[in-house]
Amino acid sequence: MNTKKQTQSCRTSAIIGIAVVTIFAYGSLNDTATGGEPQGTPYVLDPPLALQDPARYIPEDNPLTKEKVELGKLLFFDKRLSVNNTVSCATCHMAELAYTDGQPVSTGVFRRQGGRSAPTAINRLYSTKQFWDGRKESLEAQSVMPIIDHVEMGMPSHDAVAEKVNGINGYHALFKNVFGTDVTIDGIGKALASFQRTLLSGNSAVDQFDRGVSDDTLSLSGQRGMEIFRNKGRCTSCHSGFNFTDEQFHNLGIGWDTGTVDLGRYRVTQDKKDIAAFKTPTLREVSNTAPYMHDGRFGTLREVVNFYSDGGIKNPFQDSDIRVLNLTDQEKEDMVAFLRGLSGEGWQHVTAPTEFPQ
Repeated sequence: MNTKKQTQSCRTSAIIGIAVVTIFAYGSLNDTATGGEPQGTPYVLDPPLALQDPARYIPEDNPLTKEKVELGKLLFFDKRLSVNNTVSCATCHMAELAYTDGQPVSTGVFRRQGGRSAPTAINRLYSTKQFWDGRKESLEAQSVMPIIDHVEMGMPSHDAVAEKVNGINGYHALFKNVFGTDVTIDGIGKALASFQRTLLSGNSAVDQFDRGVSDDTLSLSGQRGMEIFRNKGRCTSCHSGFNFTDEQFHNLGIGWDTGTVDLGRYRVTQDKKDIAAFKTPTLREVSNTAPYMHDGRFGTLREVVNFYSDGGIKNPFQDSDIRVLNLTDQEKEDMVAFLRGLSGEGWQHVTAPTEFPQ
């Protein structure tokens, strides 16, 4: 072989070698980044006005993809995840009721009733601790707990859930496509969490007025209510930040008047300061998520404002931020107008599936 041919041969071998190494390295990085799962099509959230960048709140081990979100949507509305095929996640988190159920406490399988109201699933993307008592640290972990709750969906175990769903050929194929595995409870949790992270609420009348986008979206009464909310009402002590929650737990006195005290956060921490303390819910969409409080005792926002104006219900563990406000009737009306101004957009796009995997 002459020198020119040898040189060309060496160059060709080098190029092929580099290509092989590059492909190998890319494949390794790809698997590492996704845990070996198929990548899917990225699902990019476009947050409405006033919300923070969603990317900061999406866990690295569960990136959003269109395929995963669609799978989570199917699971969310599918009643076959319950022991007798009668209850789905959407039974207690109805799209038409801003992902609540409009009941003081939720009803599960065999008409069993729980002891707490169903909080909205909207803006759970931004939540750090899940459930009223914060007993789960992630949306993935929270999403699979109601399925095995005796009252809610009644399945005997997570293994039984995975086995049941895996027995549905259509779901088996979808999980292979999204996760590269058979149906697992981990995959179910990731898919459900992914779907719920697409349920956002922002760009409300309050947001538009507060950010100078529009001067007339929020009524004059609502504008006065905003001033009360931030000052005399002291509401931002708990309902703070862009999502109107401090993500903390507070004792307002609910249940101390009836002798039916729910120990709340205390059951998780065993810390006396957490007795009957419950998580501060977001106020976004609050006019659409009645009834209110963890026991659903108040049917209207005016009742809620009256309760806070009176200083809640006194008890040995009541939060020190809860004080008598002595709001006038006009101030109460203004507060309600402000709260109604927190209805926004970003969650109304979802429609329930008409068909499910078979």
